[in-house]
Amino acid sequence: MKRNYTLIPLCLVLLAFIACSNNTKKASDDTEATTKNAVNVPQFNADSAYQYVKAQVDFGPRVPNTKAHVDCGNYLANKLTEFGAKVTNQYVDLPAYTGTLLKARNIIGSYKPDTKKRIVLFSHWDSRPWADADPDAKKHYTPILGANDGASGVGVLLEIARHLQKQLPEMGIDIVFVDAEDYGTHQAYNGPHKEEYWGLGSQYWARNPHVQGYNARFGILLDMVGGKNAEFRYEGLSHEVAPNVNEKVWKTANALGFGRHFVQKKGGFVTDDHTFINKYAKIPTIDIVPYYPEGDFFEHWHTVKDDMDAIDKATLQAVGQTVMQVIYSEK
Repeated sequence: MKRNYTLIPLCLVLLAFIACSNNTKKASDDTEATTKNAVNVPQFNADSAYQYVKAQVDFGPRVPNTKAHVDCGNYLANKLTEFGAKVTNQYVDLPAYTGTLLKARNIIGSYKPDTKKRIVLFSHWDSRPWADADPDAKKHYTPILGANDGASGVGVLLEIARHLQKQLPEMGIDIVFVDAEDYGTHQAYNGPHKEEYWGLGSQYWARNPHVQGYNARFGILLDMVGGKNAEFRYEGLSHEVAPNVNEKVWKTANALGFGRHFVQKKGGFVTDDHTFINKYAKIPTIDIVPYYPEGDFFEHWHTVKDDMDAIDKATLQAVGQTVMQVIYSEK
């Protein structure tokens, strides 16, 4: 009996040793598999993005039918070409609500254009033709620089494009700079304020994509993504049409430590380029756009003070690194 008594624990020790060895091997295998499957995401450079924002602002207000608009459009197309994209330009005359015919230009940069699985990234590159929200009524018809409202999203996407040239993700990526987004009704306009008066370039692209039959798994719109202390919440329409994309982006941001900027709460509904992309192109597209409890998009929205002083590199970093993590992780 004594012998049997000592044999049982020895067997248990042996079994435990075998189990431990198997668990160690499994853990080692899991670690190796995780390492193999780990996504190598480039590091977004906010200093670089800031310079791309500044380069646009240096042209002056990028209002359609102006020299600054033409020159900046050429700059953007050349940068996408420099960064290895296949560039498509959509030149189109679009009527504004005033009846003015706008010489608009959508600029598209495509990476891995033959790949069917795609993600599309948007930002508008034009700036508001009038500072109709400025505290000074004398400036209500002064064009704005649009450092945050326009240039910030484009600057982030140019920095992403710079990395795409060096390292391509599995998905095909299209970067779409849409035009004539901000030529919507002046606050003093006495006529109807229709949502279709905004986002003229995105309406055109959504109905006439740069590739016939174009489709993408999802889209992400960046608008006003460089403001100081910006807080982004789930935009209303985005959360209706693409809640899974919203969750993916906001969870990624929080995992990266950007929870101060990406707050996992619902914000309001915004008429923006994604409104028309969802409506006409049927591509589930979300809008990363700032939410402020006071009701305005940010302090200097549609004022002459939307200049480089309004830009915060920390916000550019939070948005840029988050979007890069998302697109490089998608399979």
